[in-house]
Amino acid sequence: MFKASVGASSQTDPRKAVAEVVGKMQQADEDLAGSAVVFAFSSCAYSHKDMLGEFAAELPGVPVIGNTSHTGVITSDGFVGGAGFLGAMAIHDPDLAVGVASVAKTDSSQNAVELGEKVAHLAMAHAKRREAPAYYFMAASPAEEEYYVKGITRVIGRVPFFGGSAADDAIAGDWNLYTSDEVFPDGVAVVFFYTDKPMVDVYTGAYRETGDVGIVTKVIGDRTLAEIDGVPALEKYADWRHLDVDNLRGSALLAQSVVSPLGVKDRLGDLTAIRHPMSGNADNTIGLGNKVAEATAVIRMEATVDELIDSTGSTLRDLQGKMSNPGAYLLVHCGGRRAGIGDRIGEVAEQLKDAAGDVPFLTEFTFGEYGQVEDDRNTCGGLMLSFVGLSR
Repeated sequence: MFKASVGASSQTDPRKAVAEVVGKMQQADEDLAGSAVVFAFSSCAYSHKDMLGEFAAELPGVPVIGNTSHTGVITSDGFVGGAGFLGAMAIHDPDLAVGVASVAKTDSSQNAVELGEKVAHLAMAHAKRREAPAYYFMAASPAEEEYYVKGITRVIGRVPFFGGSAADDAIAGDWNLYTSDEVFPDGVAVVFFYTDKPMVDVYTGAYRETGDVGIVTKVIGDRTLAEIDGVPALEKYADWRHLDVDNLRGSALLAQSVVSPLGVKDRLGDLTAIRHPMSGNADNTIGLGNKVAEATAVIRMEATVDELIDSTGSTLRDLQGKMSNPGAYLLVHCGGRRAGIGDRIGEVAEQLKDAAGDVPFLTEFTFGEYGQVEDDRNTCGGLMLSFVGLSR
C-alpha cells in the first residue's frame, strides 16, 4: 500500500536534523526502512556529507535525493527555515520501483546533453530496467537544465517529468545537489519512477498576460536577451513598465521583475513559461534565468504579491481536481517568488495546508522549475509552480 511520510526540522546540526525528521516520518510509517526513496531539501549551510551519512545510518539502503532550497521548506507544520533546515518525504510503495542516479559536472568542457544521457542510463541500471519509466523527477544546477532534459529524452523518449534547480539563500552559487553517495554543486540528479499509478502535474506561472509583446531579435548565448523589436532589451522592458532604465541595473531588475517577468508561449498556446529577468546589464541586455530563442515572442506578465500568495492554494486545488486518489504532494515553488513574497511566506503555508487537507506534502524553493503541460514538451522555467500529486 502506498504511504508517504513527511518531516521537517530547523536544527542547525544536519545530523540532529535528520534524526528529528526521521523520527517524525516514522510516526506516519513504522516501516520507514522499507521506503523506495527519500526526497530531502535542505539548507545550503549544512555539511551535506554529514546529512547523508546520518540518513544512511538511520535508513540503511534507502536512496536519498535532493538539493538545497532557498531559505526554507513548507510542510503541514508550516514554513521551516532559518540558519539550518531540512524537509524530507519518504515514499513507501511495494508496487513502485525507482532508479536514482546523479552525474556531477566537474569540468566546463563537459557536454550537458551527454551528461543527461549518462544519468538516464545510470538510473535505468539502478532500477534494473531497460524500458523508459512512467515519469521522472530531476534536480539540476541553475545553468543548463534544458540540455540535461534533452539528453535524458534521447535515451527514454518524451516522458513526463517534474522537479527544480538547486538554490541557495543569496544567489551566491552556494547550492548543492545530492544523492546518497554524492554531493556536488553542478550537474544533474534524477529519480525514475516505474509504476502504474499516475503522477499529475500542474505547471504554471499563474501570471496575467499584458498587451506588451515583442519579438526577440537578438540573443547572446542562450540566456542573454539582447534586443526586443530591435531595441536593447532593458530599454524595451523599462519603457513597458514606465521605469528609469538606470534603476534596473544589476540585481535591481531581479527584484523588480518578480511581479512583472517575461513569458514565452508553447507551440499550442497551452502554457506560458516564465523567463525571469535576473540582471540588468551595463550594455542594456537582460540576463535571463532560462533559454530564449530569436524570432520568437516575449510577453510582459503581471501579478501582485497578493496574487502570488493566492496562486499557491488555487494551484493545489486545481491539482486536486485532476486526481481521484492523491497520496502525496511534492510542491516545487520558485525561490524568486518566495523572495518577492518575503515576510508573508506564512500566508503561503496556510494556503497550502488548507488546500492539502490530510494529504502529506513537502514544498521546496528552487531557482528553476520543471514540468509538462499535456501534449507538450517537458519545459524548464523560472518564477513558476510545479505542483505534483502522486497517486495511491
